[in-house]
Amino acid sequence: MKKIKIGFMPLYIKLYDDINLSVRSRLDAFYEELAQAFEKEGFEVVRNPFCRIRPEFEACVAKFESEKCDCIVTWHAAYSPSLESIDALAGTSLPIVVLDTTETYDFMNSTDPDAINLNHGIHGVMDMTNMLIRRGKAYAIAAGHFPKSDVIEKACRLVRAAAGAGSLKGSKVGTIGGSFDGMGDFLISDEELLETFGVTAVYSDGKTLTALQSAVTEEEINAEIEKDLEMCNVIAPFPRDTHEKTVRNCLAVRKWIENEDLGAFTVNFREIRPSNGLSVMPFMEACKAMARGTGYAGEGDVLTAAITGALLRGFGTAAFVEIFCPDWKGGSLCLSHMGEFNVALCQGKPEIKETDFIFGEADNPIVCYGCYKSGDAVFVNVFKGPEGYNMLISPVEMIQPKKDNYQGSVRGWMKPKMPLGDFLQEISKAGVTHHSALVYDAELSELEFFGKVLGLNIIIVK
Repeated sequence: MKKIKIGFMPLYIKLYDDINLSVRSRLDAFYEELAQAFEKEGFEVVRNPFCRIRPEFEACVAKFESEKCDCIVTWHAAYSPSLESIDALAGTSLPIVVLDTTETYDFMNSTDPDAINLNHGIHGVMDMTNMLIRRGKAYAIAAGHFPKSDVIEKACRLVRAAAGAGSLKGSKVGTIGGSFDGMGDFLISDEELLETFGVTAVYSDGKTLTALQSAVTEEEINAEIEKDLEMCNVIAPFPRDTHEKTVRNCLAVRKWIENEDLGAFTVNFREIRPSNGLSVMPFMEACKAMARGTGYAGEGDVLTAAITGALLRGFGTAAFVEIFCPDWKGGSLCLSHMGEFNVALCQGKPEIKETDFIFGEADNPIVCYGCYKSGDAVFVNVFKGPEGYNMLISPVEMIQPKKDNYQGSVRGWMKPKMPLGDFLQEISKAGVTHHSALVYDAELSELEFFGKVLGLNIIIVK
């Protein structure tokens, strides 16, 4: 996966240069320290000289756009009058993360008045963010001292959220078999998907998938089988030829994803048949694809698949999920699906077995199962309402059962922060779909920024 690229904009005031205020060299050095801190976190950083007046801000933003930065991070080295920068910042499509930090840690007992000129960028931040709000420009802010706080880490997480959301525009989502007949909540036309989210739907072709299956070599099949058996615990013996057939179909789908440069894909299991290019439902490829960072959703849901892909590219710890059954006693919800989950988020080793496929013309597949790991997460659902698209987000905890009786199935137990009945009432009052995403180790503020970058109305349930 390519590095996320930051355009790092330092803001300053021309007045200080005009009066020869002797702070620039020290502030330049601190800017470089901050840039290197971002690089240590794995980002590519595009630097720029201090911006002071309108033409300099315009040139800086144009530079970041031409270098295809994923996000602009601003840092106020001093107060900077907002009317110099606001047109350039509000006019760019690049998301903005505000880094609000200063050099001095103790600004009471160990400083003198001269230090004010080195540490007063905060009111420039207030001026600029007020104008960003007036202009309707989405931004996020991370405040704290560098290096005495986690401000860089907070900013990095916000940058990743922005980059994930930004990756949606121009991406492609593949669909095998179209949408499941009768499911209306997640349906979106190709035109609306492109116009609203910038995502292009790509339809599979039976002849293409058949040809890709034929192109899979025995060496590739054997290598994949070896990886499967190393990765998973076999919970019931199965024939080698069933595994080979599963792998051949899954690798054909993987090659299709690679050839079409898809950021996500979806499969309608009801349409898996040889005439459509597949003889086995590629459950295992869905599991592995999410672990690799490719989005997925079931039943032909191109929107949730695309959103899950963007969340994976931003956070790396996301999965397509469905709420199946309430555990009223424990106050949790069982998440499940036929055979698709992000295998990278499994508690322990995944399980593998042959499953009877009774839903159509396809042959029996080898399927990977497992339980989602424990940890804090955010439940995410993107859906259409009367006035456009919304994103509902809610903090949850993934928990483990005292006794796991569900071996050989996809499962996970999600516990909301509120009573279970209240949670279910709130999400259905909002109008969520039955297809969702789950993001581990993320903050609500990060998901909120992700949604705002996409222009979605945010609904928080907590």
